[in-house]
Amino acid sequence: MPPTNLADFTNKKMDHEQEASEENKLSQDCKELILSLPREKGWITPYLYLFQGFWYSSTEIQAINTFQNQFQAKDNDVVIASVPKSGTTWLKALTFAILHRQYFPSLENHPLLIFNPHELVPPFEFVIYDEINGQTHDLSKMPKPRIFGTHVPFTSLAKSIKETDCKIIYICRNLFDTFVSTWVFVNKIMPKFLPTLPLEEAFERYCEGIIGFGPSWNHILDYWKESIARPKKVLFLKYEDLKENVHFNVKKIAEFLGCPFTKEEENSEVIENIIKLCSFEKMKELKVNKSGTMGKGRIVENKYFFRKAEIGDWVNYFSPSMVEKLSKIIEEKLSRSGLSFRVYDFNSSS
Repeated sequence: MPPTNLADFTNKKMDHEQEASEENKLSQDCKELILSLPREKGWITPYLYLFQGFWYSSTEIQAINTFQNQFQAKDNDVVIASVPKSGTTWLKALTFAILHRQYFPSLENHPLLIFNPHELVPPFEFVIYDEINGQTHDLSKMPKPRIFGTHVPFTSLAKSIKETDCKIIYICRNLFDTFVSTWVFVNKIMPKFLPTLPLEEAFERYCEGIIGFGPSWNHILDYWKESIARPKKVLFLKYEDLKENVHFNVKKIAEFLGCPFTKEEENSEVIENIIKLCSFEKMKELKVNKSGTMGKGRIVENKYFFRKAEIGDWVNYFSPSMVEKLSKIIEEKLSRSGLSFRVYDFNSSS
């Protein structure tokens, strides 16, 4: 449909310019690849492309390709995986504090006080292999054991991750809250020349599975099935469970990673100190998370990673028809998987 007014024309022109700018930076192989892929309108980029069964921007596809071809996992590596906006920042902080507690016993000079969790646990597709925006990350300088982050689905992980003894911790969140958190986040980091993405439009795309790293339900199922098949390889967590009993789950994470807390540590309240250090309230008020930024190509302010951290906030955004539609999709996609959720996870705010 042609633009109907000057604003529409300007926005479409900006879209095309942004698309051309991004694609000009791609390798020739990637340019040829995306021409062969189905595409749909993106949330924050002009288009999303269906690659290996999931939706990505063109620059993410190039980064994932490089990641798959180049990354060599080590047996003691740890990968934090998730659908975006599922509690990723919190889990990264907790995992870093748990694994490196022997190096940073004092909370007064802890790295989490001066670095955002995404800096300490860099994502493969946005930092380590983001060649488009000139990112460089020397993996040899990372503290051992190395901890990485990713939103890439299990099927698209680098082969070495699947074949070595490295551990994967996956976190998911109820899809109602995940959708709302993603929509709010996208509108905060949207380029200024683009209009706000309407809730209804975003919801329709979400229900079709058209969202970065989506369909979200397939993403969750991928890791869920692997956690059942290889429980020593993949630890599957729910955001709601983590919030309900942080102490229990912090111990669970430590045991899964092969570094359980000693009785002496428990008596010394090491677990409680880690929980306090990584709490939403603590991290949100840190200077680095109030004024710092992440990224080189698309700069994201760290403060946008800390919104509400509430369960059930979706009720303030969903209409009854939206609740009914997404509930039916979730029932259809997840009911036969053996993956169970408490009723409030998907259907109420209690």
